[in-house]
Amino acid sequence: MPQSSVLDMSDDLLGAMNQQVANELGASVQYVLVASYFDGRSLPGLARFFHAQAGEERDHAMRFARFVVDSGAQLRIPAIPEQQSDFASASAAVGLALDWEEEVTRQILALVDRARRDRNVVAERFLDWFVNEQHEEVTTMRELLDVVEHAGEDDLLAVEERLAREGMPAGGSSARPA
Repeated sequence: MPQSSVLDMSDDLLGAMNQQVANELGASVQYVLVASYFDGRSLPGLARFFHAQAGEERDHAMRFARFVVDSGAQLRIPAIPEQQSDFASASAAVGLALDWEEEVTRQILALVDRARRDRNVVAERFLDWFVNEQHEEVTTMRELLDVVEHAGEDDLLAVEERLAREGMPAGGSSARPA
């Protein structure tokens, strides 16, 4: 019988980690669709920002995947649901992104709770980075939504100018457009 490792995860935690890989990949796909919406409206700054966000979400998925594999477990990625591709407005697109980040934050916090219940300190420490990252992501999306709503649909070029001049709002240093 193989000896257990200090890195072993419970089946519940492993399942949740695998699900989070799919959740992060789903977020990446959603951000590609939001970026495409802004590309289609000739708003390249907002499109660049969301393309960068898509890359970050993919990187997050890969962090989870690497953690699962490094823990000696098997990575199994559940199906990724279809994401929203139509938006009524720029505010609706950014609002969806904010909702998404808040949902991912709930998912991460649930993973932390599960790791604590399992007394898996290694997983809990791994998740600390994501807790901090989600605080930054929610703050960034909230600030971007405020900027878009203040500008209104008729003045999105002001948002573009601000992105070109200043980058993203103060909350999102890692989420700045490339």
